[in-house]
Amino acid sequence: MAKNKQKGKKQKNVFQVANKHLKPKNKAKPVTTTLKHINAVKNEKVENLNQIFTEVQRDVKSVSKSVAPEPKKQTQVVREPPKESVNMDNAAELFSQL
Repeated sequence: MAKNKQKGKKQKNVFQVANKHLKPKNKAKPVTTTLKHINAVKNEKVENLNQIFTEVQRDVKSVSKSVAPEPKKQTQVVREPPKESVNMDNAAELFSQL
């Protein structure tokens, strides 16, 4: 009868299964709660900036109203009619000489 000569050490497998010794799985991290927190903080900042800009806009409007230049009055230039009547024949002769 044949006896098993390999009594002691077992031969290691040539191809070992990957991840044979698995670590215990970590618990899932609360990603959504931190994202909600980040979004809440971002929304607060946006609202704060919106309030600041609306106040600045109101201030600019009030300053522009109080400092607005008065509308310029249009000065009408009154042209006096020439005192001497224009002699067209004389003017035509002078142009022809040029």
